[in-house]
Amino acid sequence: MASFWAKEVPATILVAAVLMWVMPMMIGTYTLTVLVIYGMLGFSLGLIWGFGGILCFGQAAFFGLGAYTYAIAAINIGDSTIPMLLAVLVPAVFAALLGAMMFYGRLTDVYLGVITLVVTLILFKFINSTAGPEYVIGKARLGGFNGIPGFQTLNVPGQPNDYIYGDPYYYFCAILLLIVYLLVSWLLKSSFGRVAVGIRENEVRVALMGYDVRARKTVLFAAGAAIAGLAGALFANWGEIVTPNLFSLGQSAEIIIWCIVGGLGTRIGPIVGAAGLAYLKFLLGQQSMIDNTLLTGIILVLFVLFLPKGLVPAIASLWRISFGRRRKLPRHGARRIRNGGVGNG
Repeated sequence: MASFWAKEVPATILVAAVLMWVMPMMIGTYTLTVLVIYGMLGFSLGLIWGFGGILCFGQAAFFGLGAYTYAIAAINIGDSTIPMLLAVLVPAVFAALLGAMMFYGRLTDVYLGVITLVVTLILFKFINSTAGPEYVIGKARLGGFNGIPGFQTLNVPGQPNDYIYGDPYYYFCAILLLIVYLLVSWLLKSSFGRVAVGIRENEVRVALMGYDVRARKTVLFAAGAAIAGLAGALFANWGEIVTPNLFSLGQSAEIIIWCIVGGLGTRIGPIVGAAGLAYLKFLLGQQSMIDNTLLTGIILVLFVLFLPKGLVPAIASLWRISFGRRRKLPRHGARRIRNGGVGNG
């Protein structure tokens, strides 16, 4: 843990600062902002799936729940500070309750995936059916398929008229992603994180060692939902409208693809996969010759066939092969090789 604070944290901050400075020179900050938000969303699933072994098809549910919580609270409160906190808290509590029911119910991975998928579809259908005037929370109308526009966007705490947008909002989102990344890295370096990885590898063995597997999976599930809720609130501020499409099945599938392509079981992989594929989708959205969904499916198939571990692990392996230190043979071993064999003694 000492090496984490002494070496990894300063190096991570330095690399992030360089990227935050260089990337706006190549891509506009408006596009970069949503790429950062998608990176945070992919990171949320990468945490619970890659390190906890919990395959969740409902990450879009927490994403949409965070966005809608922020929009409704912002309309009623008129300031962005408390709505931002609620956008993290509400999905976390919802995921903790859902996770407790699933994990203490001893459901297998298949049923976990089905239940999280069904929860996402239920929320999608419910939000779509709230177009009537009776669907009101305080002063906020849910709006059905039209969504909720016109809410208070991010502002300086206590000063509702001082909005944070444009380039400052990009840096705000990037710094938040960096903070989340460092906090998750610290969590994974702790004993809790090591046990979580052990649960991913062999849940029965960890339980036999005396650890409460169900409680730890619930906490990890809630932490991933909190990060997804934060990403949802940031997306709501970026788009200045929230719609039921945030809960869509397509959104859930994309998050899973981001993690697979970037590299499951790595911290940076889901962020890279999310930002890369989202930017590719943005570029393809400017033309009509190639269907975006078809190309995304082709990319997934190619990665599963040829890079099953994902992009980041593949690059790391290539780097180690090309520039990694070669093990030096012991002097007597090298002498045997020069003499034509390793010998038997």
